[in-house]
Amino acid sequence: MHKSTSGSTLGPGGLDLAQSFFRSINSTAPSSPSRRNTKISVIGAGNVGMAIAQTILTQDLADVLALVDAKPDKLRGEMLDLQHAAAFLPRTKILASTDYSVTTGSDLCIVTAGARQIAGESRLNLLQRNVTLFESIIPPLARHSPDTVLLIVSNPVDILTYVSWKLSGFSPHRVIGSGTNLDSSRFRFLIADHLDVNAQDVQAYIVGEHGDSSVALWSSISVGGVPILSFLEREQIPYEKETLENIHRAVVESAYEVINLKGYTSWAIGYSAASLARSILRDQRKIHPVSVLARGFYDIEDGDVFLSLPAQLGRGGVLGVTNVHLTDEEVEKLRDSAKTLRHLQTQLGI
Repeated sequence: MHKSTSGSTLGPGGLDLAQSFFRSINSTAPSSPSRRNTKISVIGAGNVGMAIAQTILTQDLADVLALVDAKPDKLRGEMLDLQHAAAFLPRTKILASTDYSVTTGSDLCIVTAGARQIAGESRLNLLQRNVTLFESIIPPLARHSPDTVLLIVSNPVDILTYVSWKLSGFSPHRVIGSGTNLDSSRFRFLIADHLDVNAQDVQAYIVGEHGDSSVALWSSISVGGVPILSFLEREQIPYEKETLENIHRAVVESAYEVINLKGYTSWAIGYSAASLARSILRDQRKIHPVSVLARGFYDIEDGDVFLSLPAQLGRGGVLGVTNVHLTDEEVEKLRDSAKTLRHLQTQLGI
């Protein structure tokens, strides 16, 4: 089951054939310069996991990509399908197994596995089932890759990031949730579309819970370096708060719309997770709104809770949290978001 792109079908003589195929111009020269390979493991070979894997491959983010799933036939099929595209992709060794030993030595472990909600099932019961699932995922990942960074994508991402932190025993800077990184991308797109500008010129964050209680930071939005609300007020351009709320509502509802239309979301979260992987593994020190331990920020002191805040990411994981100015209203909404998550966490018994 555990196979790679290198000699997976040539048999024991594959290496000898490769060695005899090339004649060295210098018998004393090493075959290739030695360097440390970058390894990413993706846990869960569903629609989200494979979208992330495909994006990692096309963006040349890893030398080794390991896939883990509980369904061996599906897993092998996905591995072979990706391997067969080797001629069109940057060279990456692809591994797949139901055994977590395949993840050994990972620099980054991305967890997408999660239980699906059954019709009529309560959110708390779904959470309990996911906690049970994570009890079989996180400890072996931590054991096989004790120096890895954990990136949690499974939903509800904030609580499962907290669960992963508890189960792994890692420092909180090495346990990150994808959080509102994608929400913020949707936010930037909608603002850019409304103003008819390029989304890359829009600086805007959604923070708090990845869900219904998320908080749009209107006070810190800028386009091309120009703070939007300050500009509107200075130029005495009228705007309605309802317009702003409608844009935020569209961000929250956009995932539901995609799910209703195609059954699941995949491509956008694939690109979102790949952007986080790039910032972490290439030590880019970029700022992303991701789920981090929020204790001590914005007077959130009552218990441990993971919330999305603009955080600087690098090779070590979370390097710091940006001190973004929030209005009193935004701070209050952020604390309410924390309370919502903390209430659910206290019922999990972790």
